[in-house]
Amino acid sequence: MDTDTANADTSGKIERGRLEALSNLWIAGTAAEPRFDTIAHLAAQLFDAPMAFITLVEKDMQRFKALHGISVPDIARSLSVCTHTIKSGETLVINDMLEDPRFSGNPLVTGSPYIRFYAGTPLTTAEGFRIGALCIADTVPRSDFNEHQKTTLKLLGALVMEQMRLRRAEIIRSTVMNFSDATELAFFAIDAAGRIEFVNRAALNLFGYRQDEMVGQLIDIIIPDRFRGAHHAGLARVLAGGTTKLIGKTVEVVARKRDQTEVPIEISLSLWNDERGVGMGAVIRDITDRRERDARLLRMANQDTLTGLNNRHRFENLLQDVLSEKRAATVALIDLDGFKDVNDSLGHAVGDALLQAVAVRLPSVLAANVSVARFGGDKFAILLPGDRSAHEAMRAIDAALSAFEAPFDVGGNVLQLAASIGIALAPQHGADAEELLASADFALYRAKQAGGGTMMMFEPEMRSASLARRATQDELLRALKNGELVLYYQPQVSLEDGHILGVEALIRWRHPRLGLLYPTDFLPAVESSSLALPVGWWVLREACRQAAEWRAIGLPLIKVNVNLFAAQYRAGTLVQHVISALADHKLPPSALGLEVTETIALLNDDNAFAAVHRLRDLGVGIAFDDFGTGFASLSSLQRFPLTTLKIDRSFISEMTENPHDAAITRAMLMMSAELGLETIAEGIETEEQERALRRLGCKAGQGYRYGRALPPDQTAVLLAIGIAGQPARQLN
Repeated sequence: MDTDTANADTSGKIERGRLEALSNLWIAGTAAEPRFDTIAHLAAQLFDAPMAFITLVEKDMQRFKALHGISVPDIARSLSVCTHTIKSGETLVINDMLEDPRFSGNPLVTGSPYIRFYAGTPLTTAEGFRIGALCIADTVPRSDFNEHQKTTLKLLGALVMEQMRLRRAEIIRSTVMNFSDATELAFFAIDAAGRIEFVNRAALNLFGYRQDEMVGQLIDIIIPDRFRGAHHAGLARVLAGGTTKLIGKTVEVVARKRDQTEVPIEISLSLWNDERGVGMGAVIRDITDRRERDARLLRMANQDTLTGLNNRHRFENLLQDVLSEKRAATVALIDLDGFKDVNDSLGHAVGDALLQAVAVRLPSVLAANVSVARFGGDKFAILLPGDRSAHEAMRAIDAALSAFEAPFDVGGNVLQLAASIGIALAPQHGADAEELLASADFALYRAKQAGGGTMMMFEPEMRSASLARRATQDELLRALKNGELVLYYQPQVSLEDGHILGVEALIRWRHPRLGLLYPTDFLPAVESSSLALPVGWWVLREACRQAAEWRAIGLPLIKVNVNLFAAQYRAGTLVQHVISALADHKLPPSALGLEVTETIALLNDDNAFAAVHRLRDLGVGIAFDDFGTGFASLSSLQRFPLTTLKIDRSFISEMTENPHDAAITRAMLMMSAELGLETIAEGIETEEQERALRRLGCKAGQGYRYGRALPPDQTAVLLAIGIAGQPARQLN
């Protein structure tokens, strides 16, 4: 690239940035405003100039935002003196316009208002873009405009920019106020004394007060008497600089109305500091009509739906709370020996009943301060707080083995079970929940290798399994470089008529030795390593490339959905990668969907959350994958910028036989509809499941009934047919 071309590219970038900066101030093309007229008048007075004006230089026009002592229309940028001012970057002084060949023929010089003297300072944004100028002018030449006057004019220019920033902030504030009164959510702002400073219309309607009856009153007026002691203590602690675990979370409490009746509410608190000290905000929703449904979903967020025990998410939170306080603890993972045989021989109903029986018996043989959880399948977990030696821990956990000494009587079947247990101690075997659970899992693996019915304490050499995982990671790095990774695509269809709405991109590994490997064979190694980013970005770009190729040959314009790794969500470059992939392949945002697990959605990362919010606003679909498995709470659903919920296959597989699963599926569909989200049911395999979902109002689904994941060429054939189902099964 030669020097002229390089300079042109640089100038083009600066001009684009300048115009974007002007646009971001929301001021271009607006009418005159007193605040700017006052500054123009002040400039004229300070410099004893008959004319002063504030200009904004757009792409092709110079517009006057303020005029004093002059009345002229907006002019073409080519005639604008201020264009020269913003190019110079400094205060531009022209003592006699007639003597300057650049301006001697300008209509504003040769005709009315006959400008001879000009001084202008650029209006510069905080990012350094010059968007216009503050100018003074005279009808006679001047030769005495000194450095002090230039500095004064520059300060006035800075004042103009400050007013522009204030103006933009006021527009935002006004928009927020209008929004706050339009929303059905109740908003409160509370000062450091606990007095109400602001309420919106929804808050007044909810609690039955007039505005003058609430503003200035203590927040106590909506707190029932029995809760005020705890509220005062917590508020005092926070306002004194302390912390509360409630900030940023959504909780359910009871509030009191003006007529003294109580109402269940959902409340989310926020905290800030300003020049007046600490302030607190609350967003409140009346949950009277949905309390029962929400209670069920909240239990799903923390409880295993089958057994009622803590789920993995809840258990990990409890464990992390212990570890963050530097307290010692013992963790045990329990795997039921022979459970698969029970499921295979007697059916899932008996298997579920057996798991429920284990869930009742386990806590009964352990101490009261022990937490028990089901991690899924036939795996359970135990958390014992307190400092113990390895011998003491083994003796305490031995009680869990005693729970399996007596047989279980389930539905007339007498079943004798054994259990394998892996144990790890904190902090010796892990400083955080993930490491400690991994250590317990290593020990569990050894216990099962030993034949089951026993327990093992973690020992460092058990981590040899991690070496095997590292070997897999090394192979995956080579696979990525050698093009061994490929994408298969599974159709997502309308349950009404079977036509294909989109596809989900699923990764496969064409291993040179082992053949085609499925995600379960290698994704755990990817997710736990630095490979998550390069593999994740490859999947994104390859899915976009394939979607563009299908479109180019005239196939239907369907959406391609891509699964995200947690590392991509946290990377800070998600928006750039998505926009780049779409642009490179000339795809609209609506052609792409991103699927995130509920675990990813619970990551407390404001920047990552903002990135997903921006992608959703651009038109990219955002879906919760495997919803209902117990990780997400209602607050995460409300906060996370979703477009779609995907109901986990575990609820679909038994819904026609299990009323419990059917009820949960119905609740999730109702909730999704109320939140304005699309819903896709996963794992549909039978016509009966499809009919049941249609009756519940589900619009879309995917599963083996409509086709397995196929390579791109076979997917193209399926897209050409346009209807999934029998044709897809024939392709398989």
